[in-house]
Amino acid sequence: MKAIVFDKSLPITEPNALFETELPKPEASGRDLLIKVQAISVNPIDSKLRLRLLPEKGEPKTLGFDAVGIVEEVGEKVCLFKKGDRVFYAGDMTRAGSNAEYQLVDERIVGSAPSSLTDEGLAAMPLTCITAHELLFDRLQFDQTSSYTKHPNVLLVTAGAGGVGSALIQLAKAKCRQNIVIATASKEESKAYCKQLGADYVIDHSPQRESIAEQIKALGIAPVSHIASLTHTSQHFDDFIEVIKPQGKIALIDDPAEPLNIQALKLKSVSLHWELMFTRSKFETDDMVRQHFILNEVSELLERDKIQSTMKQHFGSITAANLIKAHEAIETGQTMGKIVLSGWD
Repeated sequence: MKAIVFDKSLPITEPNALFETELPKPEASGRDLLIKVQAISVNPIDSKLRLRLLPEKGEPKTLGFDAVGIVEEVGEKVCLFKKGDRVFYAGDMTRAGSNAEYQLVDERIVGSAPSSLTDEGLAAMPLTCITAHELLFDRLQFDQTSSYTKHPNVLLVTAGAGGVGSALIQLAKAKCRQNIVIATASKEESKAYCKQLGADYVIDHSPQRESIAEQIKALGIAPVSHIASLTHTSQHFDDFIEVIKPQGKIALIDDPAEPLNIQALKLKSVSLHWELMFTRSKFETDDMVRQHFILNEVSELLERDKIQSTMKQHFGSITAANLIKAHEAIETGQTMGKIVLSGWD
């Protein structure tokens, strides 16, 4: 089978940073599905792992954490899917990824694809929607508090126009429409996109603008009860401490550039949470199958037009050259939504 791989950690501008090769087609066993990959999307973690991860013994490594495809084979313990099913998933960072014609994936982290969405539109959704869903409802417990608070929950989402941010805004409003979402963005196009997705307010996180805390105070709304920090957490942490409601919750997904002063959270009894969507698959947690149900819920929301695809750019077929272009774009840190590739030459 064709696969696009790397065997050295190189800058994306270097020759053979990613290259095409032939690998043996895997076989399904146990709870694994063998999936024929139709479309993929590219995430920041693809670039981070390419630069940080040394392939074992120089063996080529296949990246890729979002895909849509057709079930080609099922293992003997599979009970959720059958051959021919159209599925979508975000994969497992401990196994070969989706930048290949065929991929093995545990059925417990795979969802049933909605019929109303194209492969390209759907490929944009798995990783960011799982991350957003787990952050909101497992870590921040966003929907569990709205029933007994006097005021609406107020969610602050930094970098709202990015992949995870665009999923967060939509899920927060689809599940809890009465609550308030504040997104941050810097470009006019990004701000408009956040509003289109359902953000009630959009403020500017540019360093040259007023602080996030000052801009939120100027809105004159209820205190921020939940914060989803998706990037530059170190830069904004003092603002978070200032605006967060007593007994509020903060969750982050980035790797802060500097240590966080978590002692400052004590006075308000604020809780701090990490979110990594690969935790369940990496450790095969008892509730690993929850990601199957999350994806099925996302599928239903897409089918009912409660949320929309966050695909913003289609880079053509799945080739090494196009994947290199996608990695280059991701590494600018300026992309909106998701970059998708589909089909094999």
